[in-house]
Amino acid sequence: MVRVCDRYGNSSAHVSDDVLPKRSLVTVALVLALVLTSLATAGAQSDQQPNIVFILIDDQRYDALSAFGHPFLETPNLDAIAEDGVVFRNAFVTTSLCSPSRASILTGQYAHKHQVLANRTPLAPEIPTFATGLQQAGYDTAFVGKWHMGAPDDSPRPGWNRWVSFPGQGRYFGQRLNVDGEHLDQDGYLTDVLTDYAVEFIRRERTRPFLLYLSHKAVHSDFDPAPRHKGSYADERYPHPPSMADTDENYVGKPDWVRAQRNSWHGVDGMYDGRVDFDQFVIDYAETLRAVDDSVGRVVAALRDQGLLASTVLVFTSDNGFQFGEHGLIDKRTMYEASIRVPLIVHAPALGEPSRELEQMILNVDFAPTFLELAGVDVPDEMQGTSFAALLRGEDPAWRDAFLYEYFWERAFPQTPTVLGVRTNRYKLMRYHGIWDRYELYDLENDPDERHNLIGDFVTTTQIGHVETRVLGGSTPGLRALLGGGAESQELKDLFRSLWTRLDELIVELEVAPEPNWRP
Repeated sequence: MVRVCDRYGNSSAHVSDDVLPKRSLVTVALVLALVLTSLATAGAQSDQQPNIVFILIDDQRYDALSAFGHPFLETPNLDAIAEDGVVFRNAFVTTSLCSPSRASILTGQYAHKHQVLANRTPLAPEIPTFATGLQQAGYDTAFVGKWHMGAPDDSPRPGWNRWVSFPGQGRYFGQRLNVDGEHLDQDGYLTDVLTDYAVEFIRRERTRPFLLYLSHKAVHSDFDPAPRHKGSYADERYPHPPSMADTDENYVGKPDWVRAQRNSWHGVDGMYDGRVDFDQFVIDYAETLRAVDDSVGRVVAALRDQGLLASTVLVFTSDNGFQFGEHGLIDKRTMYEASIRVPLIVHAPALGEPSRELEQMILNVDFAPTFLELAGVDVPDEMQGTSFAALLRGEDPAWRDAFLYEYFWERAFPQTPTVLGVRTNRYKLMRYHGIWDRYELYDLENDPDERHNLIGDFVTTTQIGHVETRVLGGSTPGLRALLGGGAESQELKDLFRSLWTRLDELIVELEVAPEPNWRP
């Protein structure tokens, strides 16, 4: 018997040609029967526990696909799975920042609960994740790509039988990888290299279901396209959003910090310390994203070649959105739509009718309970998300009418304040902490670009009290004499009060502190 190792460090046994003729037909028949039985068992198991392939992209806007309206980006492979799959038009993250969102995806918990509040914080190993749950249920699990929780440590984490990763953000070219605890130098473009490892894992022979989590570095800045795509959009121009222009009209009713952020690391006038031109930036982004589409095509082809595509749940999404000039900003963190919305495509032919678009609000905390339910695994009480498996099956369960958004101020990027906010199907209220400024309230049905703050006229200056006092006014004649009567429109008062109450309800329900505390 000869053992041969491939580029991934896997060994396979090969039987020499002169062995089989010496075996009796009875032995061969028994071996064949065992193989057929094993395959039948694996097939029955896969019916109950589907393979799960979860592809996570970094910083991909909700509309950064040709099928979703990008003006020139070509994404034929993503368009194909969107055409055949389920597209969730209202998918959001609960914290628009890489590490907190990634932790929420894995744990089904909000950032205030899992406590990964910034980009260098490790995820506590004792917190249950969908990976540990599926591994304990017998899944063969693999993590391939960007972990980004606890840099610079890239060591294997709990829940994974196969581990291929790197510290921090990584590099597009020449990135050294930690492969099951061994550091290996790599040539080539990182998106392609990670896809190589993912495809190799899919092609392995196994008799149990598998979980593959492919987590790309792309399309995080600084964008660096694959050589085959570099320059492919050199003649294109990304249209500037109307709210990008630095005009007084664009900032009427906006908090002062928004306009001030234009000339910062995350603003269009100062982006990345003035090193980057906005128009070239968005071109480089699109060219870099093309390799992600290639990656999706290779993963789908590998599943199809193995006869697994029809029985696999393939999920494609992003860790957060990305602002391309909206309100003069780039990056994420804020609660504006371009920051918190993400693409979400689920290709799962065995679960229900294909080619559907659903409007229910799906959150990043929903992935963990969904994957566990699909595998028939009990969802831990610690998880705060809701499984959307029933929606995939074509059912119509009662669904959330609102969700909590939270972002916590970072010392390294002080230009964006802490925000606790509520988003409903129509309205959004943003409540800031630690700044002397306005809150924001938008009617998304009539103002999808969030340009008209309905409470933009209300800010505390020389008066006593807070912003809500300015809107609602005093509750008694004496307090009204002191605090004023609030908004003239009773309709606005009622809307503000209902959203404020809903936000407070979510804060209590999800056990988040309404104000920060300094306990060690």
